[in-house]
Amino acid sequence: MRPETDWLTPDWHVPGVRAYSSTRAGDFNLPPYDGFNTASHVGDDIDDVVNARLWLAQHFHWQQPPQWLVQVHGVDVIEAQADGIEREGDAVVTFTPGQICTLHTADCLPVFFAAEDGSIVGLAHAGWRGLAAGVLQATLEKMALAPKHIKVWLGPAISQKHFEVGAEVKTAFIEKYGNSEQFFVANKSGRWQCDLYGLARLILIQQGVRTITGGNHCSYDDQRFFSYRRDQITGRMLSVIWIDPAQ
Repeated sequence: MRPETDWLTPDWHVPGVRAYSSTRAGDFNLPPYDGFNTASHVGDDIDDVVNARLWLAQHFHWQQPPQWLVQVHGVDVIEAQADGIEREGDAVVTFTPGQICTLHTADCLPVFFAAEDGSIVGLAHAGWRGLAAGVLQATLEKMALAPKHIKVWLGPAISQKHFEVGAEVKTAFIEKYGNSEQFFVANKSGRWQCDLYGLARLILIQQGVRTITGGNHCSYDDQRFFSYRRDQITGRMLSVIWIDPAQ
């Protein structure tokens, strides 16, 4: 089968840029990681993970290894390399055609970046910790381009309805970002429902990004997606972006 037929793609128009957010569609991995999981850190059979990764390279005719990340909910931005070494960081960018950028999520927000002329692309892993600490700002800074010339697409993440957080999360945002209180709604248990999508848009707009799309999927509600909060033991969605050297 061709699992990418069920994957999501950014609704932007950027010349020469290929980008996908995977779903569970595929037959490479067994439950509870079924059916397409390329994350090696979640307890899945490593042979199945390797086979899924090999399929990617063969299907898309990649000529060099992708940059895989070891994600730690921080703000370090990696410039992707083709040496096959996994690097610790929560965002990745490239200026090089043919260099593949990747990251994994299962409720956290994957943020896709592309220069409007297709010359630079990137990804950021934006859970609440990364958002509060500035991972989006760090990614924009690494791209070294005026934010008004960068387009952003928000991939599948947990929706406000299902993302309950404590008061410390709300405080972290209010102390750093003006007007962020609107993205927290009190619930009956005395905690807060947090809108990751809304917070990401607020931060990006404050940074000067003008084109922001996506943000209309819930990884928890939609069974097409992996969700850590829903299932605990599960796979991860793959976010992948590159500049097509054939363009």
